[in-house]
Amino acid sequence: MLGCMSKIVMRQEWHALLFLHWEVSPESVQSRLPEGLIVDTFDGKTYLGLVPFTMRNVRPVWFPAVPWLSHFHETNVRVYVRDKSGRPGVYFFSLEAANPIAVELARGLFKLPYHWAKMELGDHSYASERLSHPPKPAHSRITYQVAQEPLRTAAPSTLEHFLIERYTLFSVSGKQLFAGHVAHTPYQFQDAHSLQIDQNLTHAAGFPLDTQPLLAHYSGGVNVDIFGLEPVEVK
Repeated sequence: MLGCMSKIVMRQEWHALLFLHWEVSPESVQSRLPEGLIVDTFDGKTYLGLVPFTMRNVRPVWFPAVPWLSHFHETNVRVYVRDKSGRPGVYFFSLEAANPIAVELARGLFKLPYHWAKMELGDHSYASERLSHPPKPAHSRITYQVAQEPLRTAAPSTLEHFLIERYTLFSVSGKQLFAGHVAHTPYQFQDAHSLQIDQNLTHAAGFPLDTQPLLAHYSGGVNVDIFGLEPVEVK
């Protein structure tokens, strides 16, 4: 977990996370990043992630959870980056959320490219259909199985740690880059397999991926503290 000077502003629970990753070229990512961010690589390679999950008890620290606002599904398309100081984090090309109020709040408070979507979480399945269309319609339908193996955490200096254990998000508004920190215990996860994927969320984000992901992991979830955004120097 990373410490930071800003205060905790929200608490959330992230459940039933499926981490899907494809290898993409560092150049294709770097060309799409805002000023101040550098593509992060592992052994010279970089990855794009598609991560569906469900959020529970999303709330400001001073307010209780509200059922019609605090529980909803989400799917994000993300890449791995560092800022000019070398701080690792994630940058989101898109985020789908099944609550239009949460979408507007997240766009305003965290400067993130959220879209309203109709989403379903089933037994080993996720489905999402974007309802707010800019820049284009997008969907995902995924089924999977979880390996019958002991839970594990990502060992430092491994690819799994590089992909999963990220505690800073970067967002941009106008020409200003921001960093937001999260804090939670390390993910406990298992491999996922028997994937069936029909999606164009990565296509809508500028990455037309039609192959199976190279890596797939499943985590039951974590409790998360969300810190306020901080401006980042880009020069």
